[in-house]
Amino acid sequence: MISHMKDVYQGGPSPEKADATLILVHGRGASAENMLDLYQALGRSKIAAVAPQAPGGTWYPHSFMAPLAENQPYLDNALQQIDALVGDLLDRGIPAEKIALLGFSQGACLATEYALRHPRRYGGLMVLTGGYIGPPGIERSDDGTFQGMPAFLGVNDPDAHVPFERAKETADVLKRMKARVELRRYPDMPHAVNDDEIKECQKLLDTIAKGR
Repeated sequence: MISHMKDVYQGGPSPEKADATLILVHGRGASAENMLDLYQALGRSKIAAVAPQAPGGTWYPHSFMAPLAENQPYLDNALQQIDALVGDLLDRGIPAEKIALLGFSQGACLATEYALRHPRRYGGLMVLTGGYIGPPGIERSDDGTFQGMPAFLGVNDPDAHVPFERAKETADVLKRMKARVELRRYPDMPHAVNDDEIKECQKLLDTIAKGR
């Protein structure tokens, strides 16, 4: 079942009745409905889907590698929107280890940035062509721990929007914060989710649903 409230679309069972809940974050110029199409493609009907919608289809106006101040206050507002979804799930009794984050492109950057700023043992993090937010050379704090959370990063190389080097830097930060990281490079692929990424996300979701 797919339904939506203001700025939030939902698919599958309610989180209280699901094996896990997947928060899906769309890319620039896309929509929450696009991410629910991806949820359908994943084929995991016992997992709940929650997909927020960015105002105007964009979470923040400039590149994710622009100086942080250039993307404010939009970036903070977007992070607060993700935090509200996570907080609502926790308040409803859904444990953090049954909450997974998946984003594509700008949404992958936002999901990563949220997780790094709010580290806990989530069920998993799936970063499909993205990385942490900030200009080249920015120092990242690695305070906090993901306590063995699985993280999958799939990145096209070359990609017009996300340098592979930033994906590697992101993987390194996640590892320092005790995530179990799989980084996969896809040479000469289009800026889109590919079949291998879908398979890896399916495997990670199955692991979360089984509680391993």
